Amino acid sequence: MAHAGQIIENPVTGERIEFTQTAADTNGELLAFELTLDPDGHVPGTHIHPTQEERFEVVSGTMRFRMNGRKIVAGPGETVVIPAGARHKFANGGDTAAVVRVEVRPALRMEDLLETTVRLAEEGKTNRKGMPKPVHLALFVREFEREVRAPFPPPAVVKALMAPLAAIGRSRGHAERYVPALTRQPAIA
Repeated sequence: MAHAGQIIENPVTGERIEFTQTAADTNGELLAFELTLDPDGHVPGTHIHPTQEERFEVVSGTMRFRMNGRKIVAGPGETVVIPAGARHKFANGGDTAAVVRVEVRPALRMEDLLETTVRLAEEGKTNRKGMPKPVHLALFVREFEREVRAPFPPPAVVKALMAPLAAIGRSRGHAERYVPALTRQPAIA
């Protein structure tokens, strides 16, 4: 479970996240963190948050966003708001590290999602852009469907297409990582 002051780093995407307010701190209303992106840092791919708004306040450096097909470049002091349901992606838009204050409302399980993407990257279970490999992607999509979705095809089609891969992932024991930490049962010795 994430906590204020915790730092996680994704070695594939160049993202460094320091949680400043967690869902537990805000009764689920907000997740806030400071995001530092390496010069070539980026989010793994275009995505949608069905019910969450994201707010990015650039502290230093330059950020490049694509939202619903529109390109946005933001520098220090500028804020970019991604409304719920908007198709978007983002990356560092300059030659130096970018530092951004990020707020996600409501928090839902976004902390778990971020921690999971970092663990998958650390374990070599992502592609070179940071997207989980197919079996893990199928489990990830199912577990975090409230937090994130692909921009296309429709969610029902994604669920149907991913079902066989999710079944393979469960049979290989990979589903354990997607169970929230508080509900995991200790292993029997």
